[in-house]
Amino acid sequence: MSAVRVARRTGAVLGALAVWQLLAQFRVTVWLRFSQFPTVVETAREFGRRLGGAAYWQDLGQSLTRIVTGFALAALVGVAVGTALARSPLVADLLGPLLEILRPIPAIALVPVAILLFPGTEQGIVFITFAAAFFPVLVATRHAVRALTPVWEEAVRTMGAGRWRVVWSVVLPGALPGIFGGLSVGLGVSWICVISAEMISGEYGVGYRTWQDYTVVDYPGVFVGMATIGLLGWVTSTAVEVLGRRVTRWLPRTAQVPGPDRGVRGRRRTAVATIGETS
Repeated sequence: MSAVRVARRTGAVLGALAVWQLLAQFRVTVWLRFSQFPTVVETAREFGRRLGGAAYWQDLGQSLTRIVTGFALAALVGVAVGTALARSPLVADLLGPLLEILRPIPAIALVPVAILLFPGTEQGIVFITFAAAFFPVLVATRHAVRALTPVWEEAVRTMGAGRWRVVWSVVLPGALPGIFGGLSVGLGVSWICVISAEMISGEYGVGYRTWQDYTVVDYPGVFVGMATIGLLGWVTSTAVEVLGRRVTRWLPRTAQVPGPDRGVRGRRRTAVATIGETS
């Protein structure tokens, strides 16, 4: 990334923080009420204080453990079931209708089901996290596998490859870009649901602590929790994106054209660069 783009992104964040500071400091009320908002300085001071305490890191570790466990299970099961649905008419007939009925149900609405099913709160929150990520991964995998060109599979079969060899050598590698798109979406939904589940029935975690701060009218603590959730989501989504780029590094990449020429000529140069890479 160029220095100009880094400067633009940094400036956008600093500008948003400056607007927040001014609105909260002067207690602006123009339909929207900022009179009870903590300032950026107050939130940063509270953030620093909590970084020095054990409770903050315990909550952070608890939320990360839940999200990693639930998301990893959803990734494995979602890719497997999505591939099976796209490849097997029998699996599609047996599981397809049931999954389509369950898919519109919000994962957070499964909190009562998790309380009834699991003996402990921890397993229930992991289950909700799993359910949140499972369906985006499933749908993305199914569409990615169905979109593969049949020529690849036919070419491998002419060399004597069996069904499993085709899946491992052609289907999954070819569907990886779509699968990682589903993983990225699923991770974002998982964070929303795990924080909500912690607020409703958790005992530890960032969501639980944020809700407790709200109940005792500790607004700087609430904003610390929100900032923590945002940072955790950004770090984990970036990790998934970087992993996806490394796993699919064999794919041709579209060249970025520097400079202000972003019009028709810029698109033509990008197309020429892409053709040059693939030829």
